[in-house]
Amino acid sequence: MESCDLLIIGGGINGAGIARDAAGRGLKVMLVEQHDLASHTSSASTKLIHGGLRYLEYGEVRLVREALAERERLWGMAPHIIWPLRFVIPQTHSPRPAWMLRAGLFLYDHIGGSKRLPATRTIALDRSPLGDALADRTGRGFVYSDCWVEDSRLVVLNALDAAERGARVLTHTSFAAARREGAAWAAVLEGDGGRREVRARALVNAAGPWVSEVIGRMTGAHTSRRVRLVKGSHIVVPRLYDGEHAFLLQNADRRIMFAIPYEGRFTLIGTTEEAWDGPAGPAAISSGEVRYLLDGANRYFSQQLSEADLVWSYAGIRPLYDDSSGNASAVTRDYVLDVDADGGSAPVLSVFGGKITTYRRLAEQAMKRLAPFFPEAGPAWTAGVALPGGDMPGGDFARFADALLASHPGLPPTLLLRLARAYGTRVTRLLKDAQSLDALGEDLGGGLTTAELDYLASTEWARSAQDVLYRRSKLGLHVPQGTAERVEAYLAAKGGK
Repeated sequence: MESCDLLIIGGGINGAGIARDAAGRGLKVMLVEQHDLASHTSSASTKLIHGGLRYLEYGEVRLVREALAERERLWGMAPHIIWPLRFVIPQTHSPRPAWMLRAGLFLYDHIGGSKRLPATRTIALDRSPLGDALADRTGRGFVYSDCWVEDSRLVVLNALDAAERGARVLTHTSFAAARREGAAWAAVLEGDGGRREVRARALVNAAGPWVSEVIGRMTGAHTSRRVRLVKGSHIVVPRLYDGEHAFLLQNADRRIMFAIPYEGRFTLIGTTEEAWDGPAGPAAISSGEVRYLLDGANRYFSQQLSEADLVWSYAGIRPLYDDSSGNASAVTRDYVLDVDADGGSAPVLSVFGGKITTYRRLAEQAMKRLAPFFPEAGPAWTAGVALPGGDMPGGDFARFADALLASHPGLPPTLLLRLARAYGTRVTRLLKDAQSLDALGEDLGGGLTTAELDYLASTEWARSAQDVLYRRSKLGLHVPQGTAERVEAYLAAKGGK
């Protein structure tokens, strides 16, 4: 029987973050994910590293403060996949008075100790180019800053760092059952290689929407905590406006939505928040949600949208901690860590709730809760330690990208910039000494080469076209018809060797 210190169930951002933290403390870690890394909630976010301005309205000051402190820390750890983004809040159609927004933004600027992002400012919408896209440019707006993140890549990079520190990462492996045997857990896993048993000193249940279901598979485990499932959906449309700024839009029902520049040629609009009573698995946007997002965008922008403009949509089920709120939008985004230990040994730590911005802090707190069971574990260490590819001098992505372009004059600049964003300093492991496209192998469409596929399959656990085109990248929005089939065929052939 295999053995480990910590068996982590769930390959989303919280599971990957805890695996990285624990492996870096010297523990023997195994992470199992039933599908691909970030295949559910963690790749279906609004893709922001932010404090959550609207959470101040619900009194979540501690959560916002913690998230704001993490915002710049994460930016410094992964400047290739995280970067600043300006947001415009038009006061037109606002259900909230200007003084309320101004007070909230003042708090937002000051409670998180921001050092690098600019402070909020007020603009006249009819005199600023930031208001050009709006149908109604009367009155004023507020401009504040947060950060963008490539969410699924953040998960993969945490898992990669965990693996390089000794963790074993098993995708397409399900947690079937576990029972306490003395001071440890005997767990049963099911994957491509059949069933296997693993003995673990502790379990971490980071299964997201499946957290309660996973507890039910552990003989003798119990908790009084509950999870609340909320569906969030997004749409992608052709680019609505010029500029690299985003918009925070307020709807009449007091819910907010974002319009964000996306993948160069598109605008991302979301999110909805609907109570979800279905199974915890994959979800799709409903026609009602599409209409809600289109109506919200059409209320603000001069360029009008219809369902015919939809390029792509995605939906995810968020596993929020159930605080008994009657409003899905008001359910806390804070996290709760529940530890169940029978007789002071063989603990299981279950994660309820959380948001992508606070994943590193959540992982640190999880290890603090488990520290009594692992006295040999090292101290907290993840704050400020770069993720794979993020170790560029001074965290200066622009300077790094310029140097990459200069060192590879035979490769297209657009390809180099995409690769730099995806892989950071690790891009040299993919490019090696290539000075021409031919040196990167066959182009399967949209600049996706077999060299990149080889890297993703060997290093980042990619096994399907969906893994490559919509999680390790968003090339699925750009590649020509037939690329997905070519990727599947190549990966299948490579897997059969």
